[in-house]
Amino acid sequence: MASPLRIIFAGTPAFAAESLRALLHTHHEVVGVYTQPDRPVGRGRELKPSPVKELALARKLPIFQPLSLRDSGAQAELAELDADLMVVAAYGLILPKTVLETPRLGCINVHGSLLPRWRGAAPIQRAILTGDKETGITIMQMDVGLDTGAMIYKMSCPISEHDTSASLHDRLAFLGGDALLTVLEAIDNDEPFPPIAQDEALATYASKLTKEEGNIHWKNSALDITRAVRAFNAWPVAYTQVQGQIVRVWQAHIVTGEKTTAPAGMIIRADKQGLWIAAGDGGIVALDNLQLPNGKALRHVDILNSRKELFQIGTTLGESA
Repeated sequence: MASPLRIIFAGTPAFAAESLRALLHTHHEVVGVYTQPDRPVGRGRELKPSPVKELALARKLPIFQPLSLRDSGAQAELAELDADLMVVAAYGLILPKTVLETPRLGCINVHGSLLPRWRGAAPIQRAILTGDKETGITIMQMDVGLDTGAMIYKMSCPISEHDTSASLHDRLAFLGGDALLTVLEAIDNDEPFPPIAQDEALATYASKLTKEEGNIHWKNSALDITRAVRAFNAWPVAYTQVQGQIVRVWQAHIVTGEKTTAPAGMIIRADKQGLWIAAGDGGIVALDNLQLPNGKALRHVDILNSRKELFQIGTTLGESA
């Protein structure tokens, strides 16, 4: 076995924490963990450490939380760690050229898509929203572009028709750790994978999500609506307007074998068997799990039991209701 590498890890959310956890099961030395500064959360706005920081604290690893890596002082501090390699996963800060060139072996990134498809901030959600049948993990050599670096290793993952972004995220997080270990093992064996340049003609961009995207447009097809519900679970969560109230939709499905001529957004059934809404293409969307303001997510039957007056047949959902 080759000598242990001195590795800097940079990441912030739970997705990244799984890669760090995998790295900690190797013989390599994690000489520093970079993560974004603690953020205020909740009504009390208390500062909360990132999942990566929580893991680093538990393992007593050196932690660095600069506001930027463009600062010369932060760059000098990183250089002093004398790392062989920097592993990055959903860090959230731009790594300038100086930082990319500081470790002896450069910087590699654990990315949640099969590049060059879905470069950018929200690859998991965009894959579901678009109806992709497959996604995966790409380990790439980082350069100054946005997820444009040469690809080192890929692992594929199917997307089922029941996957939400939350469920797919968790599978990809573990897959990312596995892919990282495969790459490090190849380096250990002095047989590193040859980098392969991305085909720019196949590149797509996964733009950052906004809360506004969660607003359900009932004039869309039933398929597009249910994809949006799945893609935005667990954030920002799809929502619609019901008699002036915002209702979040956590789960929904297409009613197979049924069509309607009712206007888009109209409630056409509201009973134990289903809460059915007309879609723009004549399809029908059944709302399975809903959340009223200041309440918790409940099955549609429980919502109807408590607030049936909101969901009368003939009521139209949405901003134009």
